[in-house]
Parts: sequence; structure tokens; C-alpha cells
Amino acid sequence: MVNEVSKNSSRAQSKRGYDPLVYRFVDQCPAEGEITRVAEGVFWARLPLWGRLNHINVWLLQDYDGWTIVDTGLHTDQAKACWNAIFDKYLDGKLVTRVIATHLHTDHTGNAGWIASKFDCPLWMSRSDFYMCKVMAADQPTDVPEDAIRFYRRAGFDDSRLARYRQRFGQFGASISPLPAGYRRIQDGEYIDINGKEWRAVIGHGHAPEHVCLYCPELKIILAGDQILPRITPNVSVQPSEPLADPLRDWIASSIRFRELLPPNLLVLPAHQDIFEGLHERLTALIDWHEVAIERLYDLCAEPKRAVDVFGALFKSEITDMSYFPATGEAIAHLHCAQGRRLLVVEEDEQGVAWWRQA
Repeated sequence: MVNEVSKNSSRAQSKRGYDPLVYRFVDQCPAEGEITRVAEGVFWARLPLWGRLNHINVWLLQDYDGWTIVDTGLHTDQAKACWNAIFDKYLDGKLVTRVIATHLHTDHTGNAGWIASKFDCPLWMSRSDFYMCKVMAADQPTDVPEDAIRFYRRAGFDDSRLARYRQRFGQFGASISPLPAGYRRIQDGEYIDINGKEWRAVIGHGHAPEHVCLYCPELKIILAGDQILPRITPNVSVQPSEPLADPLRDWIASSIRFRELLPPNLLVLPAHQDIFEGLHERLTALIDWHEVAIERLYDLCAEPKRAVDVFGALFKSEITDMSYFPATGEAIAHLHCAQGRRLLVVEEDEQGVAWWRQA
């Protein structure tokens, strides 16, 4: 049976001080292959990942004649075994009739094509994320583009880091099952009818091109994906595919819009970590964190710095080999945002390395 649980809660007290968020369903995290009911017709499953972020929260929504799945985990044997256990135990003889991927990243889209094929049902995504996901999944290890090498050399990568990038390139497709040829587009502001309840698509930018969040006014719930996380900041990075982008500007603007658009008393179902209440408080804290980071970045660039030199202004934890690439992308995003505000200027040396300094 599904875990029928009360909305027990806790408010965290940590070394960092008082946490304004209220965490719900603490101690009721579903085991692998199990689900937990969090609201009428809304069920929570957790799939394994690797690394420090060792899980993703995915959601099953009861629909008229079947189930809607929101996010799908990495395409691994372990995650697929979890899904098969859930399908066998909890679908009550009904089929999955729709798969929704909040955005393109592999922990969200990894099994989307596999589930859509298994149940012969449509995949729903935003347009930008669907097509970018298809393009990235098609990259092969031998297809390393030279302009991407120039991008990371400009950021300050040495030869060993560039060699590591060449080794990593093309791995995106290994973590994702083939997506269907066609899809159903989700657009900002549209209402999706799921079992007689209206879920509004609210699209954010910055972490992904068009990140879909789903808001149900009747249930006072938002499926937030990676757009709003309770204890960590979503990665906001510049990628070689759009080397001059300013995704942090877009992400801050989206967070401000979410705070203005959405009521404060929602239950937030994030893709990682714990279910919580305190949406407006968390959005404000995330915006403030990036604003302070830009200030620290400005101070650090009193002397010229490369992107790989500014990690200390942005991150408290140690940057490991696994986190080096997203940390570089996020550093560039902050540098571009500061440049857009005319706080920093950039100059390239003869080797094509970018040096950032106060304007």
C-alpha cells in the first residue's frame, strides 16, 4: 500500500542559524520502489543518483484513466528497477498516460523516453528543453567541438583540464533513453487538466532554457523541479553552446516573478532534498545569495582574475573534479551578470584567456 502519512513537520536549526522554512513529511521519505502520498492524488517517489546529490524526487499524479509522471531519473538499471517496482505495485491496473519532464537535465529526462515507449504515451516538455535535450543526447565522444575547447581555455583551463573535458564530452547521451520523435509542448501560463484539477505551468529561466514548474491552486502545491531548492542553490551556468549568455540575470528575474505571481502558502515539492513550506522566504534568500556573491566577486576582481580564480567568492565547499565544470559555468554566469551591470570588464590575453577586473 501507499504510505498514508500526516504532514508532520520540522523547522531546522543549524550552525548557520534559524531556518525559516518548514519541512514537511520528514521521516517519511519513500524507499526505493515505494511511494508516499503527499496530497490528494499526488505521490512522491525517490530515485537514486550518484555523488553528493544522491537522489531525485519524482512525482506520480492520479489522472482520469491512468497516471501522469513528472520527472523520471537517470537511465540506469537501478532507477529502472525502482520504476518497475512502482509500476507493478501501485498503478492499480491503470497505465501511465502522460510523462512530463520539467527540464532537459538527464536526472529529469533520463527515463522519459523509456516510460513513454513502455506505455505508448506522450512526452510533455517545453520546446527549448526538448530540442536542446535531443541535440545534446546526439553528441558523440568523438565530436568534441573546437569552439568548446576555446571556451574553457578562455575560462582558464590548463591542458589537463581540457583533456578531462575531451574525456567527458558525449556522456550526456549515455544517461538518457532515446526521446520520442515528437512531443507535446508546455507553454508558460497554460493550464493542464489532471484528474479534474488545474495545474498551471509557470516557466522559469536560468537553470535551464525553459524550466517548467506546475502550480495547483486547489491543492496549494507547486512541483518546483530544480528551479526552487530548499538548502542548495540551483546551478546557473554558462555553457559553450551559448558562450555570451547571461543566465543569472534570467534566473534572478524568474525568481522575482515567481515571488510576485505565486502565493506564499504553497507546499513546495522540489526535485532534490526535502518538501517544504516558505516559498517566498526561500526565493528571497536565493536572490539575496546571488546578489551577495556578485558583490564578493566585484571585490575579488580588484586585481584581474580568470573564471577559475573566483570560486572562493561563490562557493563554500571544496571544488572537486566532479564539480569543477558546473562551478566554472556558474562562475562565468556571475561574471557575465556583473559585466551586464557594468561592474566588471574583461580583456583577453594572447593565449585567449579572459581576465576580469573592476570596471
